[in-house]
Amino acid sequence: MKELLLGFDPISLDEMSGIKLMNRTDTKFITTLARLEELLVKAQEQYWIQDIDGNRNMPYFTRYFDTPECHMYVMHQNGKKTRQKVRIRSYESSGLAFIEVKNKNNHGRTKKKRISLENRDVERELYHDFLCQHLTYNPNRLVTQIENNFNRITLVNKQKTERLTIDTGLQFNNIVTGNNMSLDNLVIIELKRDGNVYSPIRDIMRDLHIHPQGFSKYCMGMALTNEALKRNRFKERLLLLEKMKII
Repeated sequence: MKELLLGFDPISLDEMSGIKLMNRTDTKFITTLARLEELLVKAQEQYWIQDIDGNRNMPYFTRYFDTPECHMYVMHQNGKKTRQKVRIRSYESSGLAFIEVKNKNNHGRTKKKRISLENRDVERELYHDFLCQHLTYNPNRLVTQIENNFNRITLVNKQKTERLTIDTGLQFNNIVTGNNMSLDNLVIIELKRDGNVYSPIRDIMRDLHIHPQGFSKYCMGMALTNEALKRNRFKERLLLLEKMKII
């Protein structure tokens, strides 16, 4: 994998910040490590790879919060289109961390608000005002539900009309149940492009039979590590992971 990533021309974080996708559409895909290697070989000539101090596969850490009754999970499980998620996202290479509130509306659009943290273990009460402003839940009722770790590769097409994030090595640690789950063969791809412009990677994925497939890390992690939760909405996804020999 490392040799494949070295075959891409690099793009810096500063150059990445200048790429504005003003009319962005997001599409997720899931596949396996073997298919990912085929994808990377085919994509090398048409994409740059984000490079930060020589690192092209960045480690991430995420901690998700919910009510004790897991109401945010239940809203997703029950198919509610308007819903929220709260998390701390840490960029392990840089030491940066943010507390984030994600709002999804009934049109399927997601808006994210975040505030910087100096330390991912900081007391959440210090950010009470931020949470009260952007969250429909009482921040004092939130508890840590689950944590995950993964690595992320970021590609940018040379027309600067799309970004591609590729997540591998996903691991879950459920704080409530104590259950752990590693999805070592899973690859989660998210394509973020400027409207419906031509996407070279869509052609590549179509040739490799990699098709659009929703995947919420929070909800799937909870469904896999907490047997007390209802999971009807995610059964199809869980069966697909079994078929792909991921779980």
